[in-house]
Amino acid sequence: MALSMKDDVRYQPVAGTPGLVLGVARLSEFQFDRHYHVDYHIGLVTQGVQRQTFGGQSILLGPGAVALMPPGEIHDGTGVDDYGHSYTLKTFRIAPDLMRGFIAEVSGAGPDERFTGTLVEDARLAARFMALHASWMDGAPSGPLAHESVSLALMGALFARTGAVAPQDIRGGLSAVHTRQVLDYCQAHLADKISLQDLARLCGLSRYQFLRRFALSVGLTPHAWLTRLRLERACAVLAGAQASIAQVAVDVGFYDQSHFNRAFRTAYGVAPSAFRRAA
Repeated sequence: MALSMKDDVRYQPVAGTPGLVLGVARLSEFQFDRHYHVDYHIGLVTQGVQRQTFGGQSILLGPGAVALMPPGEIHDGTGVDDYGHSYTLKTFRIAPDLMRGFIAEVSGAGPDERFTGTLVEDARLAARFMALHASWMDGAPSGPLAHESVSLALMGALFARTGAVAPQDIRGGLSAVHTRQVLDYCQAHLADKISLQDLARLCGLSRYQFLRRFALSVGLTPHAWLTRLRLERACAVLAGAQASIAQVAVDVGFYDQSHFNRAFRTAYGVAPSAFRRAA
């Protein structure tokens, strides 16, 4: 069925992640006839309800749920009259090679794919996917550390909820030596783009293993911890040097002054300029 003037569909590749495309569809008259994809689809409905039929079952996808559709799974999709028929669908289209990488890293085993069409009713997980989708669609600045950390953590949570892939059972945190190595490396490279792979390699771990062990040791995600480290360095520089706010932002690893200002105000309740005047 063709799109009407009342329907709108947009797709946007995610910079820095080949094989990942975001979609937003606002539909009132369009219906997805029976079809399949050559990639994986993670779908979320943020307004209204979509009815999907696949594998001999009919499910309702609405707010607070996540649908996972693997390649080759024949399905359809339509609005539901009882909920106003119109709905907004947000999707992550994930190429098979990228998904196999997620599976191998989260499971610690081979990239074994055993997915069928699945509906996961988990409002917290859906909210995390929606927040990530909105951030990437808006082009919010984020370094490789935030990008990799959020992606892996969400895929690990989704795999655990579907039961199709068992995440590694990681119970211990980082050793004191590895924690010190990570701190020293980050302090020496604050102005650089630090990736999850950079930090995992220091400890001889995979990205997922490092992500889990770091959280157990520190109680924060690597990205949140690194942001705080950058802000603490910024405070010391603002109190002593005469560099411009924009230069301070760059020197401690922020993309631009506006991003730095927002993070600083969120952490300390004042703008960097006000902090400098009071220092």
